[in-house]
Amino acid sequence: MKGNSYFSRKLHSLLGIIPLGGFIVVHGLTNYQAFERGPEGFSKGVHFINSLPVLPLLEIFGIYLPLLFHGIYGLYVAYQSNSNTGRFQYGRNWAFTAQRVTGVITFIFVFWHVYQTRLQVYLGNITHEELGSTMNLIASSPLYFVLYVIGVLAAIFHFSNGLWAFLISWGITIGPKAQRISSYICMGVFVIVSALFILSLVAFRGDEFKEAASAALALTNIG
Repeated sequence: MKGNSYFSRKLHSLLGIIPLGGFIVVHGLTNYQAFERGPEGFSKGVHFINSLPVLPLLEIFGIYLPLLFHGIYGLYVAYQSNSNTGRFQYGRNWAFTAQRVTGVITFIFVFWHVYQTRLQVYLGNITHEELGSTMNLIASSPLYFVLYVIGVLAAIFHFSNGLWAFLISWGITIGPKAQRISSYICMGVFVIVSALFILSLVAFRGDEFKEAASAALALTNIG
């Protein structure tokens, strides 16, 4: 990593925005269907994603491999970097430290979430149609709900603040004015995408998803 740090950092930065940042936004919009349209709308969103051609290849090369590289190299960067918030207590220095901390939280949270949902589909323990019921069971637990809120906010902050840094490192926002404007835009991204996920979690706790989960459990017991 040290011998090719420039390329590694550029690739790490790029993968954090494309495709992982795009995946976060798409995932948030899909989950938001649970709040806007209930279990049926969420199921349609999940069905649409799973009907995409060559989905396994898209997941492997568009999500899992970029996630592994970005996450593992990000942990390495976090380990190598020194926090200077105790010396220079400015907003950007705090953001620098928060970016590292949220990166670690996000890395753990994402793999935990994948284990609880997508991996269970791969193992045959649940179907795609039962993901809404699975999320209801998760969100209905006060402890899991709080942990999910923390994980979601950490992931979205990491993406939003990373987007601000990405625009600078790739020479898109060069001057102070452009960087200030982009900070407002990235803050807006954080608020909007956070709202999508939080509202989704609240919806998963709702009576409609509880009824769907109970119906799915009843069918399992009959089977």
